Amino acid sequence: MGEFITLLKRGNRSALTAGIVNSVIAIIKAVAYVLTGNVAMFAEMMHTIGDAANQFFVFIGSALSKKAPTKRFPNGFGRLVNLVLLGAILFVGIMAYETIHEGIAHIIEPTESTGFWITLSVLFVGVVLESGVFYKAMQEIAHDARLTSKGPKLILDSFRALKQAKPATRLVFLEDLVATAGGLVAMIAVIISHLTPFHQAEGIASILIGLMMFYVVGNVFLQNAAGALGEADETMAARIGGIIMRDPDVRDISKLEVIKEGDHFHVEVEIEVDPTLTIALADDIKDRLELQIRLQQGIIDVTIGFDEDDNIQQYIVSTNETR
Repeated sequence: MGEFITLLKRGNRSALTAGIVNSVIAIIKAVAYVLTGNVAMFAEMMHTIGDAANQFFVFIGSALSKKAPTKRFPNGFGRLVNLVLLGAILFVGIMAYETIHEGIAHIIEPTESTGFWITLSVLFVGVVLESGVFYKAMQEIAHDARLTSKGPKLILDSFRALKQAKPATRLVFLEDLVATAGGLVAMIAVIISHLTPFHQAEGIASILIGLMMFYVVGNVFLQNAAGALGEADETMAARIGGIIMRDPDVRDISKLEVIKEGDHFHVEVEIEVDPTLTIALADDIKDRLELQIRLQQGIIDVTIGFDEDDNIQQYIVSTNETR
C-alpha cells in the first residue's frame, strides 16, 4: 500500500487536476440537466462524466507506469500507461455513442427546454473551468517539449509540439480542447433554441459534441496503440545523437535507436571509436556518455556498444540535434 501511495505522488498532475475539475463540473451539469431537461446539457454532462472517469484512470495508469522493473517484467512498466489509455477511451466511446443517440432522438422529436438562464450559466462556468485545465495542459506540453512560450504563442506552439508530450498529457489536452469547444457549441445551441422555434439545434449540438468525442477516441487509440507496441522517438534520438557526436572520442554512430514506452525511453547505441583504444579508455567513454544521456528526461535504460572506426561517416548531425 505504501508503494502504491508513493507511485500516485508521481502520477500525471494534469490528469489529476482535470479529473477533479471535471468531477465538479459533471455534478453541476447533472443537477442542471435534471432541473431543465436540456438535451445540449445532457450531452455536456455525459461528455464531462466520461472525461472525469477517463482522466482518473489516466492518472492512476501514469503513476503505476513509474513502478521499478521486476524479475518478471525486467523492461519496466512504461507501456502500462498506453494500455490504460486504450482501455479508458472505450468508456469515452460509449459516452459518445449515448450523446449522439440522444441528439438524434431530440431532432426526431424536438421538445422545448426550460431553465434557459440556469443552462447558460452552468455551460459558461464549465467552459471557463475547462479552459483553465486546457491552459494547464498547454503548459505541461511546453514543459515536455522544452518550450519557453507564453501567452497567445503558447497556444500555437502547444498544438505544434503535441506529439512530444507525454501520452497522459496529450489525452488531457485533446479532451479539454473538445470539452471547451463542445461547451461553446452547446451554449450557441441553447441560445438558438430559446430565441427561435428551431429546438432541433440542441439535438444537433449533442451530435456534434458526440462526434468530437469520437475524434478524441480515434486519435488517442492510434497514438497509444503505437506506444503499446514500442514506438521510435525521432526527436529524442536526434537530441541524443547530438550529445554523442559532441564527445571528442566518438568518430561516428553506426546505430542509434530510441524506443518510447509510455513516459520512458530505452536507448540503444553503437558508436565507432579509434580501434587502438584500450578497454579501460572505452569503459570511460561509455560511463561518460551514459551519464550525459541519462540526464535527459525520461531515459531509464541505456545500452552502448563499440565498433572500430571504418573511416566512413554515416551519422550526420542536423541543426535540431544541437539543442
